[in-house]
Amino acid sequence: MHVPRTGLVLRAALVVTLAIALLELAGGVFAGSLALLSDSAHVFMDAFALGIAALANAGATRPATARQTFGFARLEILAALANGGLLFAITVLIVIEAIHRFAAPELPKGAAMVAIAAVAFALNVGIGLALFRAGRRNVNVRAAFFHVVSDAIGALAVVVGGVVVSFLHEAWVDPAISLLIAAIIVLGVVRIVREAVDVLLESAPSHASIPAVRERIRDLAGVVDVHDLHVWTLGPDSYALSAHVLLNDSRISEASALLRRIDARMRAEFGIGHVTLQFECEACADDDRIVCTQTANAKS
Repeated sequence: MHVPRTGLVLRAALVVTLAIALLELAGGVFAGSLALLSDSAHVFMDAFALGIAALANAGATRPATARQTFGFARLEILAALANGGLLFAITVLIVIEAIHRFAAPELPKGAAMVAIAAVAFALNVGIGLALFRAGRRNVNVRAAFFHVVSDAIGALAVVVGGVVVSFLHEAWVDPAISLLIAAIIVLGVVRIVREAVDVLLESAPSHASIPAVRERIRDLAGVVDVHDLHVWTLGPDSYALSAHVLLNDSRISEASALLRRIDARMRAEFGIGHVTLQFECEACADDDRIVCTQTANAKS
């Protein structure tokens, strides 16, 4: 069975993230490092989030049904919201742990911290690049990407903390860096949750604003005006449009050709794959009208 590239990358990210979590768990016990143990818990939670993302990605490829007529693409949006909530919970735990470390600092084995965290950092960078390339416009994959980025930042913070512990014996640096990590994670959470909420509120996507779409439809020969225009996101890389298009008096064959031109323009310029139009004309003959909203006699 063919598995889309995004699904493969998400599964690979899940496997690598679990391996990193286990590595840091063992390393934290060996080095006596609370930083590594805490980051291991952080990575385990991110592995859980990546599992959610992988399952949502698989579910989003299911075909439409008689009830879910647009398919299951918004499973990925729901997963992105869940991931955002999970990232926020992780941030709270990091802040609490940082406060505890300020109150009771400990000096673990710095060299072991640096070696283990450096391996984790390299693995996170690799899988992060793969996620970035696989789903730049996929909100669910971007949520997973931010999980991996937060893991990479956490690993880098442990490296820095290990260097400071080894050479300067300053344990307070590690909780300070943890607070910086928490701030970076919050920025990622806000961005992902905002994008997911925009989709659920059926906001027009940023690349297909209503004024721009209306103008591109009006530019076509034969179009008088456009109203009741709606553009919204069904799921990652899946957009829909509905509108009433006012025409001059036209035959059905001419309107059908115009429909094809509008559909082609919306696909090419805005990536909108679901276009639903209702044609109207202000004055048209009884035998060749499309939808007549005002007869010639009514206008006089």
